[in-house]
Amino acid sequence: MRVQVTLECTESGDRNYITSKNKKNDEGRIEMMKYSPRLKKHTLHRETKSK
Repeated sequence: MRVQVTLECTESGDRNYITSKNKKNDEGRIEMMKYSPRLKKHTLHRETKSK
């Protein structure tokens, strides 16, 4: 039931992180505050489809 997802920065558009989630427990898109190396600060990252 675990799938691999990519997290994309909402401010810069960079895809910085790859993580996994459980489809049963997390039906919607994941949103996390993660560090963006380009902006050098923590920003909101949203789930996108993995390529």
